[in-house]
Amino acid sequence: MKFHEVNFDGLVGPTHHYAGLSSGNIASTGNSGAVANPREAALQGLDKMLALAERGFVQAVLPPLYRPNLELLRSLGFGGSDENVLCNAQREEPAILCAAWSASAMWAANAATVSPSSDTPDGRVHFTPANLNAKLHRAQEHRSTARALRRIFADTQYFVVHDALADVGALGDEGAANHMRFAPGHGEPGVECFVFGRSEFDKSDGGPQRFQGRQTLEASRAVARRHGLAMDRTVFVQQNPAAIDAGVFHNDVIAVSNLNLLFFHEEAFVDEGSSLERLQQACKRAGFALQTVRLRTADVSLEEVVQSYLFNSQLLERPGGGMLLVVPSECRENTRVSACLDKLLDSGGPIREVVTFDLRQSMRNGGGPACLRLRVVLNDAQLAAVRGRVFIDRSLHAELSGWVRRHYRDHLTAHDLSDPLLVMEVQEALLELESVLQLQGLYALA
Repeated sequence: MKFHEVNFDGLVGPTHHYAGLSSGNIASTGNSGAVANPREAALQGLDKMLALAERGFVQAVLPPLYRPNLELLRSLGFGGSDENVLCNAQREEPAILCAAWSASAMWAANAATVSPSSDTPDGRVHFTPANLNAKLHRAQEHRSTARALRRIFADTQYFVVHDALADVGALGDEGAANHMRFAPGHGEPGVECFVFGRSEFDKSDGGPQRFQGRQTLEASRAVARRHGLAMDRTVFVQQNPAAIDAGVFHNDVIAVSNLNLLFFHEEAFVDEGSSLERLQQACKRAGFALQTVRLRTADVSLEEVVQSYLFNSQLLERPGGGMLLVVPSECRENTRVSACLDKLLDSGGPIREVVTFDLRQSMRNGGGPACLRLRVVLNDAQLAAVRGRVFIDRSLHAELSGWVRRHYRDHLTAHDLSDPLLVMEVQEALLELESVLQLQGLYALA
């Protein structure tokens, strides 16, 4: 049976704005207060999806979550009508109001950790939604994310969608952004690598000093146990604290993998030699060799990694052989990063092609191509069991693009978030989206 790597991209929601809520994410905080264009953001994402689908990659879409989260605001003591809740929150707690409107679920790499059926003992695809408890605007997502995943992956013969881990600091879980999988083929048993930023209980290796390590070792181990992963094919490595302090808030900002290839920066991991040795040995036990492409700080600095999001790229297996690297346009705007890409292409190595996309609206909030997608390996039967009209083709792209143009504003700032008209606009848009994606009842609107 054939296996496919399916990229489920987050559809940018109509409340995309720049509130600077994610400390440790330099692009997010650096663009706080800027004017966002939700319409342009969603269309940029949809155009990337269609372009990859038309190159033969299986591409799907994850719907945005409902916003604003009035339940959050009411739980914090804001009462009265919806309009009063919004106006009072704007006056008293503007940052929390922004969190209640956040469209951050667009970065689907944080939706969940996914283990394919070839790695799990029950032969089903396992999902654990990320609790994202390091940041308020993200910690409110996991219940709605689980609801969406359970609608799309509803067939329990093929899929298991767990609840998120307990919402406590010791179990901080950031999902696939801190998870990599290696295998000789998508349908073969693989090696799953969890990359953690800190341990709650083992402080021997130290940690970042400027920014918080979001993913904990304890959460990573818990997800691996839940999914029933074989421990001889599961590896835990630690992010370099200096990289976290430089703005590498997730592993996918400094490393990306596909099949047996790891593309990474030399400052990605604590004790790189030991980390790679353990990963190589696990791959050897699984019957294949790990291949690595390592960039040096002398070629691309940590500052340039964060500015360009070079590693927050999609690494895709080309139908004709070799790997395709999907990068944001910022990579070609940085002279040294662009030169590195050209050198990779000229080297005769595994990366054979680089494709650039304009994702500037997402990038300004700290999310590149890899942030926007959740990778799910599915065989033919599992693919057929996916519910809803979520696979991108020209027809769905056209319908979703028209929907965006009808319902999304072309500018949005934090000052607009107390506008009760925006609530009605979003409700109308999402009710229509349920119909377009054939996921009726997805949004429980009061």
